Amino acid sequence: MPILRMDEIREMSREEREKKLRELRAELMKLRSIVKSGGRLDNPCRIREIRKTIARILTVNREEELGIASKRRSRS
Repeated sequence: MPILRMDEIREMSREEREKKLRELRAELMKLRSIVKSGGRLDNPCRIREIRKTIARILTVNREEELGIASKRRSRS
């Protein structure tokens, strides 16, 4: 699963973002449980990528709540 960029996240609907957020959190829990049980990950950097993508999604959701998203789009 590739990293989602901010513009890709902004293009998603609220429902799509919530679905992606659930998927990413489930994957993060799975990877963390593997690490806790003493297993090795193929790509240890994947945990960091997932955490950052979750933060991006939450940021876009919050911007929408505050009405900031429309202002950012009009500037560029």
